[in-house]
Amino acid sequence: MDRKFKSMDGNEAAAWASYAFTEVAGIYPITPSSPMADHVDQWAAQGIKNIFGNPVKVIEMESESGASGTVHGSLGTGALTTTYTASQGLLLMIPNMYKIAAERLPGVFHVSARQVATHALNIFGDHSDVMACRQTGFAMLAESNVQQVMDLAPVAHLSAIEGRLPFLNFFDGFRTSHEIQKIAVWDFDDLKDMVDMDAVKAFRNHALNPEHPHARGSHENGDIYFQHREAINGAYEALPAIVEDYMNKVNAKLGTDYGLFNYYGAPDADRVVICMASFCDTLKEVIDYLNAHGEKVGLIEVHLFRPFSIKHFVDVLPETAKKIAVLDRTKEPGSIGEPLYEDVISALYEAGITDRIVVGGRYGLGSKDEQPAAAFSVYEELKKDAPAREFTIGIVDDVTNLSLPMDPDAPNTAAPGTIECKFWGLGGDGTVGANKNSIKIIGDHTDKYVQAYFQYDSKKTGGVTIRASRWPRTSSRAAPS
Repeated sequence: MDRKFKSMDGNEAAAWASYAFTEVAGIYPITPSSPMADHVDQWAAQGIKNIFGNPVKVIEMESESGASGTVHGSLGTGALTTTYTASQGLLLMIPNMYKIAAERLPGVFHVSARQVATHALNIFGDHSDVMACRQTGFAMLAESNVQQVMDLAPVAHLSAIEGRLPFLNFFDGFRTSHEIQKIAVWDFDDLKDMVDMDAVKAFRNHALNPEHPHARGSHENGDIYFQHREAINGAYEALPAIVEDYMNKVNAKLGTDYGLFNYYGAPDADRVVICMASFCDTLKEVIDYLNAHGEKVGLIEVHLFRPFSIKHFVDVLPETAKKIAVLDRTKEPGSIGEPLYEDVISALYEAGITDRIVVGGRYGLGSKDEQPAAAFSVYEELKKDAPAREFTIGIVDDVTNLSLPMDPDAPNTAAPGTIECKFWGLGGDGTVGANKNSIKIIGDHTDKYVQAYFQYDSKKTGGVTIRASRWPRTSSRAAPS
């Protein structure tokens, strides 16, 4: 299938993919998710139509809790509804998220994952917000780069409609939400072709309607509440197969190989890292380098985090991998380990796999940059007979001494022939906008594949800004999945 190429960031990619399936958008802006809602609002004002032949109805509320209430109410009346948020904004939506999931309403929340304020406010990226939503009942789908956001965001909408469960579709704040890449873009006709219109009709028929009234939002006591809460189990058991089916439909159209979990690296790897979101791309470059130099390492890239499918996870884990490092981009103080680490431990135990060494590491909190040297340090640690069970990368921890040492002379893993540029400026001086325009001109008017990331100071105007740009190769297609 031929698709047009365009240079855009992750927010625009999520907005475009979601616009196709959205009838109502309940929004309230919060960094770094605001551009998603802004794009949708602009396209609606321009009269761009979704796959149902109508512009999206955009409703801006006075808080994130109001936006999630709008989503809940709109879904209840039979309109496919979406919102865009992050961080504290997402946390304010949690009470409605429990209701949306338990009532089996097919909404989608697109989240540019961001740090939740702790000892200090941090407006940058990690997974602490999405991890706070694990118990709500939302399915959770993750993407690692801008192309994946474009390709897989529709899977969240399609699976929500057929599976009758809401999805939280997330990618890294700033590192993906504001990173510009040259990507292949969906045509809405191809997205419409994959929609289960019978499921859409069933959703609309179930909506609140005075012509066929029914009760909703009842009160239950202990005699029946537990039974009804367990009655939803089958929907979650069925959901991984539904997600896989839509990923396969995407693969058939695009020639990709997306799965609930994707393995990358040596088929006979002895050391494997498990991770999700943007650091996976850095790990892949390091894997290519190490395997080209005689080592055997790999990566399991997580896409469907909830429901966590033990079968699909075990199917991609090489039998030769005796040492595993699980990387989480969040911190749960007082826990035995972070969420993904604990899921992997449980999955291996449930599958009867007890002969592996599994360790857990934290990385990238508050958008801490993780360079290839950090990835090298993880694979180096796994060479040890007894690697550290708990560690951090990318920082020097001289308090609890959990950090892994990084080689300052770690190899450059960029593809040969890559042109790399770095620009410094001050917030408000126009250089960020100029660099965005420049990289888009290169991407949209040459055959080069481009990538550009913009690092902002939280002081904004007057603060230091850094722009890293590169154009590695000509592109017959965009970044590999």
